[in-house]
Amino acid sequence: MIKNILVIRNDRFGEFILNIPTIRALKEAYPQSYLSLAVESQVCELAKAVEWADCVLDWERVKNSLRKYRFDLAVVLNPTKEAHQKIFWAGIPVRLGYDRKWGILLTHKIKDTKHLGNRHEVDCNLELIARLGINPQGKELALKVEEGKYKYFINQRIVMIHPFTSDPIKQWPWERFEELAQRIRSELDLKVVIVGKTETKPQLSSQLIDMVNQTTLPELAALLKRASVLVTADSGPMHLAAAVGTRVVALFRNDYPGKTAQRWGPWGSGHRVIEKANLVAITVEEVFNQVKEVLS
Repeated sequence: MIKNILVIRNDRFGEFILNIPTIRALKEAYPQSYLSLAVESQVCELAKAVEWADCVLDWERVKNSLRKYRFDLAVVLNPTKEAHQKIFWAGIPVRLGYDRKWGILLTHKIKDTKHLGNRHEVDCNLELIARLGINPQGKELALKVEEGKYKYFINQRIVMIHPFTSDPIKQWPWERFEELAQRIRSELDLKVVIVGKTETKPQLSSQLIDMVNQTTLPELAALLKRASVLVTADSGPMHLAAAVGTRVVALFRNDYPGKTAQRWGPWGSGHRVIEKANLVAITVEEVFNQVKEVLS
């Protein structure tokens, strides 16, 4: 009987968010179980906002002491040799994951075809637990978000812009984000908030609300929940916005198999994606028009 479940997703917070439907499906399949999430330390506070998790563990702190938790089932959502080895030596009887990176250490596995990019990451994650005969009741992203200190944004129509990415090939030029922000301000008469984290922060106009490098992940979720729309490239905040019910205008390249919007686009309804082989080909006018349509 499955009573104690470990779910491992120890990478960036955007990827983690896309596993929420899988976490929910596991909890609903084993409603009497105690479900623990093992994540990177910087994702721990955000992971606590997943209502179907009973416990959040810092992977680096617990990976060498998994045996003491006496897990019945371990689900490795991002395959690594380390994770497969740790759950094997912990003696966890049911070990589910992808058949790569020492997949021989797993008791239940499927072939990893995510790199083909022919379906969304959410569906890929759900395919993994289908190996246990689990069919999801719902595929929505959901996070428990507290209003916190951002109550002053209530009842205001604001547009948020996240102009940063972790991968230079996914970066739309900052100058275009800046031009877009000024057009939204002047032509739509809306406040524009710049959000995100970066080590090379651009010079921002005093007319924009600067929240760069000023929020934790739970605070960013609360802030994004107040936005009418988020404009962003492929990034973690894009998925965070979708999880809190904020519509997204997302900018993607479509010339890298496995990295397109088909796999990584904003999940849910009401979002807009502008996708081209080169981000430089995406004009400010195109993005501005999509923002207007979402706002209308």
